Amino acid sequence: MVGLWSVPTPAFLLPFLFGADTAALLGYSDTMSFSEVLAELPALSVAERQLLVRRALDLDEPALSAEDEALVEQRLAEHQRNPESAVPLDDMKARLRGRFTP
Repeated sequence: MVGLWSVPTPAFLLPFLFGADTAALLGYSDTMSFSEVLAELPALSVAERQLLVRRALDLDEPALSAEDEALVEQRLAEHQRNPESAVPLDDMKARLRGRFTP
């Protein structure tokens, strides 16, 4: 199986990266123990390991509600209309420290 970056993708990653249904369609149905998965990690490229970590972190994050998604989209649109309204990160950190530090 050729991976996202033209590097072979180990078969054990197919269900994790593309979902069990897609993996089954591609002929993958075996499972691996956690220790087997760990043993295969060195065979992955840096990009594949990064994708794996991002995907694992995504599983722990609850999806945004429709209201939250709309708020994010609204604020992004406002920023795109007026990028000068953005506050530099260091300034925001200083404001927050001043507000919440005794």
